[in-house]
Amino acid sequence: MFDAVHKLFSPSTYQCSLCALTHDVFWENKTWKNFRLQTNFEMVFYHKNEFEAKFCKVDVAYPIILKLENNKLTTVLIAEVLNEITSIEALIERINSRI
Repeated sequence: MFDAVHKLFSPSTYQCSLCALTHDVFWENKTWKNFRLQTNFEMVFYHKNEFEAKFCKVDVAYPIILKLENNKLTTVLIAEVLNEITSIEALIERINSRI
């Protein structure tokens, strides 16, 4: 609930630029949800603490989009790139070009 209130009243200070794109104040962004449901690959989402608990030996800057293939993580989009993306359409385009 705190995240929703924070996002609603102070969006410029919301810490996760990826979450800010993929989710509206209370729900998943419709364009993002449609993209996610129509892709032919599985997507798994982790908060920072969940990711670090599962992949404790991986040192990355957040947010990040990674691909897990044959038990190996590879980078799809790094924090610097994600922080510059300003629309969900641009995010989807960048993901599609990298997958």
